[in-house]
Amino acid sequence: MTSVGFRRVKTPRAFEEIAKQIRSELSSRRLRVGDRLPAERNLAEQFGVSRNTLREALRSLEHAGLLRLKKGVTGGSYIQESTGEAVISGLNDMYALGAIQPKHLTEARVIISTEVARLACARRTKEDLAKLEENITAAEEATASGDLERRAEVNYEFHRLLARATGNPVLIIITDALMAATRSFIEAIGYQLNTYVLPSRRRLLAALQARDAEAAANEMKGMLVRLQRSHLARFKENAGKRTP
Repeated sequence: MTSVGFRRVKTPRAFEEIAKQIRSELSSRRLRVGDRLPAERNLAEQFGVSRNTLREALRSLEHAGLLRLKKGVTGGSYIQESTGEAVISGLNDMYALGAIQPKHLTEARVIISTEVARLACARRTKEDLAKLEENITAAEEATASGDLERRAEVNYEFHRLLARATGNPVLIIITDALMAATRSFIEAIGYQLNTYVLPSRRRLLAALQARDAEAAANEMKGMLVRLQRSHLARFKENAGKRTP
Protein backbone atom coordinates (compact mmCIF):
# COMPACT_ATOMS: atom_id res chain seq x y z
CA MET A 1 0.00 0.00 0.00
CA THR A 2 1.36 3.41 -0.99
CA SER A 3 1.73 6.14 1.63
CA VAL A 4 0.28 9.41 0.38
CA GLY A 5 -1.06 12.46 2.18
CA PHE A 6 -4.40 14.08 1.34
CA ARG A 7 -5.97 17.35 2.54
CA ARG A 8 -9.31 17.53 4.30
CA VAL A 9 -12.18 18.44 1.99
CA LYS A 10 -14.61 21.27 2.74
CA THR A 11 -16.74 21.74 -0.37
CA PRO A 12 -20.40 20.89 -1.13
CA ARG A 13 -19.33 18.46 -3.87
CA ALA A 14 -16.64 16.80 -1.81
CA PHE A 15 -16.33 13.72 -4.02
CA GLU A 16 -15.10 15.89 -6.92
CA GLU A 17 -12.36 17.42 -4.76
CA ILE A 18 -11.33 13.95 -3.57
CA ALA A 19 -11.07 12.71 -7.15
CA LYS A 20 -9.10 15.85 -8.07
CA GLN A 21 -6.57 15.25 -5.29
CA ILE A 22 -6.07 11.61 -6.28
CA ARG A 23 -5.59 12.68 -9.91
CA SER A 24 -2.99 15.18 -8.71
CA GLU A 25 -1.09 12.39 -6.96
CA LEU A 26 -1.12 10.45 -10.22
CA SER A 27 0.14 13.43 -12.22
CA SER A 28 3.00 13.96 -9.79
CA ARG A 29 3.84 10.22 -9.97
CA ARG A 30 3.49 9.85 -6.22
CA LEU A 31 0.86 7.27 -7.15
CA ARG A 32 1.69 4.80 -9.90
CA VAL A 33 0.05 1.93 -11.75
CA GLY A 34 -0.38 -1.02 -9.39
CA ASP A 35 -0.31 1.07 -6.20
CA ARG A 36 -3.00 0.42 -3.63
CA LEU A 37 -4.72 3.35 -1.93
CA PRO A 38 -5.06 3.37 1.86
CA ALA A 39 -8.07 1.58 3.35
CA GLU A 40 -11.44 3.33 3.02
CA ARG A 41 -11.61 4.19 6.72
CA ASN A 42 -8.17 5.81 6.65
CA LEU A 43 -8.92 7.70 3.44
CA ALA A 44 -12.24 8.97 4.78
CA GLU A 45 -10.48 10.25 7.90
CA GLN A 46 -7.77 11.98 5.84
CA PHE A 47 -10.33 13.73 3.65
CA GLY A 48 -12.69 14.42 6.55
CA VAL A 49 -15.70 12.92 4.77
CA SER A 50 -18.10 10.04 5.21
CA ARG A 51 -17.28 6.68 3.66
CA ASN A 52 -20.28 7.09 1.33
CA THR A 53 -18.82 10.31 -0.06
CA LEU A 54 -15.43 8.65 -0.43
CA ARG A 55 -16.98 5.71 -2.28
CA GLU A 56 -18.69 8.10 -4.69
CA ALA A 57 -15.29 9.60 -5.51
CA LEU A 58 -13.67 6.18 -5.93
CA ARG A 59 -16.49 5.00 -8.20
CA SER A 60 -16.07 8.10 -10.39
CA LEU A 61 -12.37 7.28 -10.78
CA GLU A 62 -13.24 3.67 -11.52
CA HIS A 63 -15.63 4.78 -14.28
CA ALA A 64 -12.86 7.00 -15.66
CA GLY A 65 -10.64 3.92 -15.90
CA LEU A 66 -8.11 5.10 -13.31
CA LEU A 67 -8.98 2.77 -10.42
CA ARG A 68 -9.80 -0.89 -10.06
CA LEU A 69 -12.00 -1.58 -7.03
CA LYS A 70 -11.36 -5.09 -5.80
CA LYS A 71 -13.40 -6.93 -3.17
CA GLY A 72 -12.40 -9.73 -0.82
CA VAL A 73 -9.46 -10.41 1.48
CA THR A 74 -6.98 -8.83 -0.93
CA GLY A 75 -9.45 -6.13 -1.91
CA GLY A 76 -8.93 -2.41 -2.08
CA SER A 77 -8.57 0.45 -4.53
CA TYR A 78 -5.75 -0.07 -7.02
CA ILE A 79 -4.34 2.34 -9.58
CA GLN A 80 -4.70 0.71 -12.97
CA GLU A 81 -3.20 1.46 -16.35
CA SER A 82 -5.60 3.58 -18.36
CA THR A 83 -6.90 2.03 -21.58
CA GLY A 84 -8.68 5.15 -22.81
CA GLU A 85 -12.04 3.47 -22.28
CA ALA A 86 -13.51 6.68 -20.87
CA VAL A 87 -12.63 8.54 -24.09
CA ILE A 88 -14.00 5.73 -26.24
CA SER A 89 -17.30 5.43 -24.40
CA GLY A 90 -17.59 9.22 -24.07
CA LEU A 91 -17.30 9.84 -27.81
CA ASN A 92 -19.66 6.97 -28.57
CA ASP A 93 -22.18 8.39 -26.09
CA MET A 94 -21.91 11.82 -27.72
CA TYR A 95 -22.67 10.22 -31.08
CA ALA A 96 -25.63 8.31 -29.63
CA LEU A 97 -27.02 11.53 -28.10
CA GLY A 98 -26.64 13.46 -31.35
CA ALA A 99 -23.93 15.84 -30.14
CA ILE A 100 -21.73 14.34 -32.86
CA GLN A 101 -23.41 14.04 -36.25
CA PRO A 102 -22.42 11.56 -38.99
CA LYS A 103 -20.85 14.38 -41.04
CA HIS A 104 -18.63 15.27 -38.06
CA LEU A 105 -17.66 11.65 -37.52
CA THR A 106 -16.79 10.93 -41.15
CA GLU A 107 -14.90 14.21 -41.52
CA ALA A 108 -12.80 13.46 -38.44
CA ARG A 109 -12.03 9.99 -39.77
CA VAL A 110 -10.65 11.42 -43.00
CA ILE A 111 -8.42 13.93 -41.22
CA ILE A 112 -7.10 11.65 -38.48
CA SER A 113 -6.75 8.43 -40.48
CA THR A 114 -4.83 10.25 -43.22
CA GLU A 115 -2.22 11.42 -40.73
CA VAL A 116 -2.16 8.03 -39.01
CA ALA A 117 -1.27 6.43 -42.35
CA ARG A 118 1.47 9.00 -42.91
CA LEU A 119 3.04 8.47 -39.48
CA ALA A 120 2.70 4.68 -39.62
CA CYS A 121 4.96 4.68 -42.69
CA ALA A 122 7.85 6.00 -40.65
CA ARG A 123 7.30 3.84 -37.57
CA ARG A 124 5.79 0.54 -38.72
CA THR A 125 7.64 -2.68 -37.98
CA LYS A 126 7.74 -5.99 -39.83
CA GLU A 127 5.30 -7.30 -37.24
CA ASP A 128 2.89 -4.44 -38.00
CA LEU A 129 3.06 -5.22 -41.72
CA ALA A 130 2.40 -8.91 -41.07
CA LYS A 131 -0.68 -8.11 -38.97
CA LEU A 132 -2.02 -5.72 -41.62
CA GLU A 133 -1.45 -8.33 -44.34
CA GLU A 134 -3.31 -10.91 -42.27
CA ASN A 135 -6.14 -8.45 -41.70
CA ILE A 136 -6.55 -7.66 -45.40
CA THR A 137 -6.62 -11.37 -46.22
CA ALA A 138 -9.34 -11.88 -43.59
CA ALA A 139 -11.36 -9.03 -45.13
CA GLU A 140 -11.01 -10.59 -48.59
CA GLU A 141 -12.23 -13.93 -47.24
CA ALA A 142 -15.22 -12.30 -45.53
CA THR A 143 -16.08 -10.53 -48.79
CA ALA A 144 -15.83 -13.75 -50.79
CA SER A 145 -18.21 -15.49 -48.37
CA GLY A 146 -20.65 -12.57 -48.41
CA ASP A 147 -20.27 -11.93 -44.68
CA LEU A 148 -20.51 -8.13 -44.70
CA GLU A 149 -20.80 -7.81 -40.93
CA ARG A 150 -17.59 -9.78 -40.47
CA ARG A 151 -15.88 -7.70 -43.14
CA ALA A 152 -16.90 -4.50 -41.37
CA GLU A 153 -15.42 -5.73 -38.07
CA VAL A 154 -12.18 -6.67 -39.81
CA ASN A 155 -12.06 -3.22 -41.43
CA TYR A 156 -12.45 -1.49 -38.06
CA GLU A 157 -9.57 -3.61 -36.80
CA PHE A 158 -7.44 -2.53 -39.78
CA HIS A 159 -7.64 1.09 -38.62
CA ARG A 160 -6.82 0.09 -35.06
CA LEU A 161 -3.78 -1.89 -36.22
CA LEU A 162 -2.61 1.02 -38.35
CA ALA A 163 -2.92 3.39 -35.38
CA ARG A 164 -0.89 1.03 -33.22
CA ALA A 165 1.83 1.07 -35.86
CA THR A 166 2.33 4.79 -35.11
CA GLY A 167 3.30 4.04 -31.51
CA ASN A 168 1.38 7.15 -30.43
CA PRO A 169 -1.06 6.39 -27.57
CA VAL A 170 -3.16 9.49 -28.28
CA LEU A 171 -3.74 8.46 -31.90
CA ILE A 172 -4.45 4.89 -30.77
CA ILE A 173 -7.14 6.01 -28.32
CA ILE A 174 -8.69 8.48 -30.76
CA THR A 175 -8.80 5.82 -33.47
CA ASP A 176 -10.38 3.32 -31.08
CA ALA A 177 -13.02 5.92 -30.20
CA LEU A 178 -13.70 6.77 -33.84
CA MET A 179 -14.07 3.09 -34.72
CA ALA A 180 -16.53 2.51 -31.87
CA ALA A 181 -18.71 5.40 -33.07
CA THR A 182 -18.30 4.33 -36.70
CA ARG A 183 -19.58 0.86 -35.81
CA SER A 184 -22.75 2.46 -34.39
CA PHE A 185 -23.11 4.57 -37.54
CA ILE A 186 -22.66 1.66 -39.95
CA GLU A 187 -25.06 -0.55 -38.00
CA ALA A 188 -27.67 2.21 -38.34
CA ILE A 189 -27.32 2.73 -42.11
CA GLY A 190 -26.71 -0.94 -42.92
CA TYR A 191 -23.79 -2.88 -44.36
CA GLN A 192 -23.06 -2.46 -48.05
CA LEU A 193 -20.65 -4.18 -50.40
CA ASN A 194 -18.20 -1.97 -52.27
CA THR A 195 -15.46 -2.81 -54.72
CA TYR A 196 -12.86 -0.15 -53.93
CA VAL A 197 -11.91 -0.49 -50.24
CA LEU A 198 -9.94 -3.75 -50.43
CA PRO A 199 -7.91 -2.77 -53.54
CA SER A 200 -7.15 0.47 -51.71
CA ARG A 201 -5.98 -1.53 -48.69
CA ARG A 202 -3.52 -3.41 -50.91
CA ARG A 203 -2.14 -0.18 -52.35
CA LEU A 204 -1.86 1.30 -48.87
CA LEU A 205 0.03 -1.76 -47.64
CA ALA A 206 2.44 -1.44 -50.56
CA ALA A 207 3.06 2.21 -49.63
CA LEU A 208 3.69 1.20 -46.02
CA GLN A 209 6.16 -1.45 -47.14
CA ALA A 210 7.98 1.14 -49.26
CA ARG A 211 7.78 3.74 -46.47
CA ASP A 212 6.18 6.12 -48.97
CA ALA A 213 4.35 8.38 -46.52
CA GLU A 214 2.83 10.66 -49.15
CA ALA A 215 1.44 7.75 -51.16
CA ALA A 216 0.02 6.15 -48.00
CA ALA A 217 -1.64 9.38 -46.87
CA ASN A 218 -3.11 10.07 -50.31
CA GLU A 219 -4.42 6.51 -50.62
CA MET A 220 -6.10 6.64 -47.23
CA LYS A 221 -7.60 10.07 -47.82
CA GLY A 222 -8.91 9.24 -51.28
CA MET A 223 -10.55 6.03 -50.13
CA LEU A 224 -12.14 7.59 -47.03
CA VAL A 225 -13.47 10.63 -48.91
CA ARG A 226 -15.17 8.28 -51.37
CA LEU A 227 -16.48 6.15 -48.51
CA GLN A 228 -17.65 9.27 -46.67
CA ARG A 229 -19.78 10.38 -49.63
CA SER A 230 -21.33 6.92 -49.88
CA HIS A 231 -22.10 6.66 -46.16
CA LEU A 232 -23.61 10.14 -45.90
CA ALA A 233 -25.75 9.56 -48.99
CA ARG A 234 -27.17 6.38 -47.44
CA PHE A 235 -27.70 8.16 -44.13
CA LYS A 236 -29.65 10.92 -45.89
CA GLU A 237 -31.65 8.35 -47.84
CA ASN A 238 -32.54 6.43 -44.67
CA ALA A 239 -33.48 9.66 -42.88
CA GLY A 240 -35.80 10.54 -45.78
CA LYS A 241 -37.55 7.19 -45.50
CA ARG A 242 -38.22 7.81 -41.79
CA THR A 243 -39.71 11.26 -42.42
CA PRO A 244 -43.56 11.03 -42.37
